[in-house]
Amino acid sequence: MVRGKKKAAPLRDFEHSLPMELLKARESAMARFRPMLRDHGLTEQQWRVIRALAALDSVDAGELARRSFLLAPSLTRILQHLESEKLVTRAADRNDQRRAVFTLTASGRKLFSKVAPDSEALYADIEREFGVEKLESLYALLAEFYETLADADAAPAGRSATA
Repeated sequence: MVRGKKKAAPLRDFEHSLPMELLKARESAMARFRPMLRDHGLTEQQWRVIRALAALDSVDAGELARRSFLLAPSLTRILQHLESEKLVTRAADRNDQRRAVFTLTASGRKLFSKVAPDSEALYADIEREFGVEKLESLYALLAEFYETLADADAAPAGRSATA
């Protein structure tokens, strides 16, 4: 026996850790969507950007990165590709010429309109298999979980977000 070494605290089972459970759930959901997106010539990240842009008139890269949960370098690469495909346009912000804002083109909106019904059909399959009420409960729990951890991350060290 080696002296001075502390015994490691027990660690929860790898398969039952929160990050792994979230990743497994995400992967099982995305396994449904990836083939459909591939049929439309899109990656899941490109679709996230197109969906975010479809919900907004125009948006700067920082806000788009936050809404689509993409890191800036990945978003830059995706936007360059979508621009080259004529799905997105870049323009200078009217209020700040240093900032660029992005908008879906007519072709981008047309692609969104083609993909959206296929996406909704997959959601309908998931609702049928998992249950509408359970899915709505899952959405609510995940939103609450995110807000709780995001609030805690925003609180000053040693203080709760409600202090």
